[in-house]
Amino acid sequence: MENRWQIAISAGLLAAVWAGVADALHLVTWIGFLSCSTFFAQTHSGIKGMLMAMTTNLSGVFWGWLIISGSSFFVSPLMSYTFTGIATAAMCLQASHHKLAFIPGAFIGCCITFAMGADIAAIIPPLLLGAVLGYSMSLLTGQLISLTNKMQGTVTAEAKES
Repeated sequence: MENRWQIAISAGLLAAVWAGVADALHLVTWIGFLSCSTFFAQTHSGIKGMLMAMTTNLSGVFWGWLIISGSSFFVSPLMSYTFTGIATAAMCLQASHHKLAFIPGAFIGCCITFAMGADIAAIIPPLLLGAVLGYSMSLLTGQLISLTNKMQGTVTAEAKES
């Protein structure tokens, strides 16, 4: 990986900022990191990648909520298994829509919802901010790469003049 230092500086700096912001705002830090990871795991970059991370994660939150809510109406765990199967199939099928095409993003959102007991109010803010965090890391890394290239070009030019 050619730009390892720039990536490391960007990720480390912005992860520290996120941890502080999440703590100050009483947000669940790890949810933001999972959403940030979704940004980097899917194939799109920029705003399109950020929106893909948000929409797929949010769709998973919906499916997780539906499983938990739907299962609560029934005594038998068989209904919970049925809801889980239907929602899992739906998360895969929804990927035929280009804005929901990253299946792991849906599963990440669903798992977050299970882990948080379907506390939607605690899930949504860090989930959305985490996608912004990923996009910000990408932007900062690009800026650091450009700066490094300019500095190396200046050093190379000065070395040639000597």
